[in-house]
Amino acid sequence: MSTAKFDVAIVGAGVVGLSAALELSLAGARVIVFDRQQPGLESSWAAAGMLAPGPDSPGGDALVPLARESSVLYPQFVSLVEDASGLSTSFAQEGTLEVFPAPAGEFARDEFVAHHRRHGLVAAAISPDLAREMEPSLSADNGSVAWLPEEATIDPRRLLEALVSAAKTRGAQIHANCEVSSLLYESRRCAGVIAAGEKTMARSVLITAGCFSGAMKDGIARYFPTCPVRGQMISLRHAHVRLTRVLRSEHGYLVPRSDGRIIAGSTLEHSGFTKAVTPGGVQKILTAALELVPALDDAQILETWSGLRPGTPDDLPILGPTDVEGLHVATGHYRNGILLAPVTAKLVREWITTGKTNLDVAAFSPLRFQRSASCVQKS
Repeated sequence: MSTAKFDVAIVGAGVVGLSAALELSLAGARVIVFDRQQPGLESSWAAAGMLAPGPDSPGGDALVPLARESSVLYPQFVSLVEDASGLSTSFAQEGTLEVFPAPAGEFARDEFVAHHRRHGLVAAAISPDLAREMEPSLSADNGSVAWLPEEATIDPRRLLEALVSAAKTRGAQIHANCEVSSLLYESRRCAGVIAAGEKTMARSVLITAGCFSGAMKDGIARYFPTCPVRGQMISLRHAHVRLTRVLRSEHGYLVPRSDGRIIAGSTLEHSGFTKAVTPGGVQKILTAALELVPALDDAQILETWSGLRPGTPDDLPILGPTDVEGLHVATGHYRNGILLAPVTAKLVREWITTGKTNLDVAAFSPLRFQRSASCVQKS
């Protein structure tokens, strides 16, 4: 086997792995990235691209400070990626309208707004009439609306293309269709990887393989018990419906693209590693879409797809060094990989180059999983 020497070997070339590769390369590190297929074709490619730092699940409050930090970093992150690649990511900060149907809509909206404000997020209750002035296609039957002016969107596929180019431009090596089969150790230290039968030595190894992280050999999966959570998506186009802002309810969302497409989503399915688009999933998404914008009933369906989010037992990401020297983890971002990419890259760079970070991220440590575990199937 041949041997190469790098500062960091990254396993997984989704948005997290590529962002970390760029950040580390800019810090002067020699970086190599491996992916089991073409870069960015898993959950990152399938995402809608909403950049919403508010809690999106009952246990999501713990994630809000990290999500807020990443939102603050996003404009600078986008500028860096676009300048290095010469490509647009279609980043836009147009805000979100969150809709709460009657009869309990007003109470639910007020609780939602108060909860966001407690976390330091900007949110306001607005009248349905004002909401329809902002988005004329919004249904007249929606009961109550909250306005989230600081939320943003990005086109994940454009972002991934730009990240690949930017990371390569800054010196990172990216190897596609090159699956890592095992890790290398020297005196109990993680010292590299074996990929496609080739040995690559590195001072640090970073696991960013999404829901496939849990399939890693060598017994290290105890640090990242990830599992796939399927999400189905639909791309729509309508000659007379053009949205500016995200429209969202508890049942689904609509995300505008700069070219006039509308991305509708999504489902949360524990269906193993099977990526599929199902009649039931499509029906659920379209029902939610038509509740928000009835005029989409005769929209053209341009594309359907599904992706596998990296879920974890507590729905929180897994970030940080392990108790194996040289082995770091940044995975399990669940529904927030695109949003958390900038702050994750910053954390990874700080851990690997200085051994510490000033952010409080103890809740996301891989050491919180004290024994080998797997995701519990949720009803």
